[in-house]
Amino acid sequence: MLRIFLFVVLWSVAGVTNAAAPIMVFGDSISAGYGLPQGKSWVDLLQQRLEREKYDYKVINASLTGETTVSGKNRLGSALTQHKPEIVILELGGNDGLRGANTEIIASNLSAMIAECRKREAKVLLVGMQLPPNYGSTYVEKFRVLYGAVAKSRRVPLVPFLYEGFATDRGAFQPDGIHPNATVQPRMLDTVWKQLQPLLTRHGKR
Repeated sequence: MLRIFLFVVLWSVAGVTNAAAPIMVFGDSISAGYGLPQGKSWVDLLQQRLEREKYDYKVINASLTGETTVSGKNRLGSALTQHKPEIVILELGGNDGLRGANTEIIASNLSAMIAECRKREAKVLLVGMQLPPNYGSTYVEKFRVLYGAVAKSRRVPLVPFLYEGFATDRGAFQPDGIHPNATVQPRMLDTVWKQLQPLLTRHGKR
């Protein structure tokens, strides 16, 4: 009986040790899969690629439609506590920009979130966004460069623009003209993957 008990305990411990390491995607509707068929968002495709390439990670999509850097900063701590991610993919700021928020405040919020992730020993990949030209050249440029500035100051890898390669292709978007459709989700994943892969370990261990 004692041998059986010890076997069960050791097996349980081994299972915990070898559990897939969490990658938490913390973003807005672009990462939440707004308007897409189930399983077709770039985040869903990320889990499939990790499995296909034999990386032992579990993707947790903690993205919320309508999220801003302010609301994201407020709920990040509880999400980190709940999911204990090894890597956080931070994709926020787009909604702030569409509302004309102060770019310095956006940058400050992103920096605070990166600091909070690091406090929890999580690596961070920052994902950038850009605005359409009708927001005015001065604001559009300030918004564009804030991501690079935050990444440089916080020393984190950056995906400069999640819509890289299709931003001006009207056929790549849903009728609202804001959210990408299913056809370009693999391209979005490819864009993220280039910067994410160097953060991965083969067994998902720290």
